[in-house]
Amino acid sequence: MTDTTEAAMTGRAAARGKEPPPAPAPPQAPRGARLRRGATPWLFLIAPLALLLTFTYAPIANMVAYSFTDWDGVSPELHYTGAGNYTELLTRPELFEVFFVSGYYLAASAVQIVAALYFATILSFDVRFRNFFKGVLFFPYLINGVAIGFVFLYFFQDGGTLDSVLSVFGVHTDHAWLGTPTSANISLAGVSVWRYMGLNFVLFLGAIQSIPGELYEAAELDGANRWHQFRYIIAPGIKPVLSLSVILSISGSLSVFEIPYIMTGGATGTETFVIQTVKLAFQFNKTGLASAAAVVLLLIVLAVTWVQRRLVPDDRVDLV
Repeated sequence: MTDTTEAAMTGRAAARGKEPPPAPAPPQAPRGARLRRGATPWLFLIAPLALLLTFTYAPIANMVAYSFTDWDGVSPELHYTGAGNYTELLTRPELFEVFFVSGYYLAASAVQIVAALYFATILSFDVRFRNFFKGVLFFPYLINGVAIGFVFLYFFQDGGTLDSVLSVFGVHTDHAWLGTPTSANISLAGVSVWRYMGLNFVLFLGAIQSIPGELYEAAELDGANRWHQFRYIIAPGIKPVLSLSVILSISGSLSVFEIPYIMTGGATGTETFVIQTVKLAFQFNKTGLASAAAVVLLLIVLAVTWVQRRLVPDDRVDLV
């Protein structure tokens, strides 16, 4: 073996035993730049967080604080009463009897969801004038609630629009639609269905249209009709949105205010819990008691929402 060959072999062995040089470390940004990069998202959140704290959480905190006082809403002095307001609420059954009125709106919300789901399913397919019907169904939700209250106040009055329409079909009635608790609450609940069905309709329609069209084509090839497509494709696909609509409907049924307050002012057995709370605060100057009632309503809505979420968990839906 020559000296040259031996030297080459020695060099290759040394090269195999030698580790490659480490890669150069990436250049690090200055500390100030890293801090600015980390603080940038929080800078964008300052404005919405400030608005949220100012107009949501601060009023809730004040409401909870007032619920432990006897403040009348006017005088600068208020006295701590402990749980006296909550005790009065729980020991006066007439303050909770108004929750029975919410039963009418709860039943109406079920009708509203079913009707909205029906129209959303029909108009999600290719039907004539579907854009026109979409606008017709959603338009009532865009109208101001006060205007709706006044319009239907004339609609249900004696000799008003409803009686005139019924007389065209030969039906003559002297029934006062807002004169008895049952008919008044049914009429007001019907107005709520007419107004808020458009919101649920848009939510359902958007959820249905987000389902891949290939699923409908495959179902048609397998011989599935419209009912089968709704049962096995649409209903599972819109389950999260349906759960959201149920939560909104239940909470809305417990906190109805606008329409009955405008149309009847809570008279004729149409007073809801929110109308009663407003009267306690501004008519009887019992702001402390009204604050306690508002806290109780908030807790009831949260409890109902929690129970609903436990009974119907919002599982992830994967159709493909």
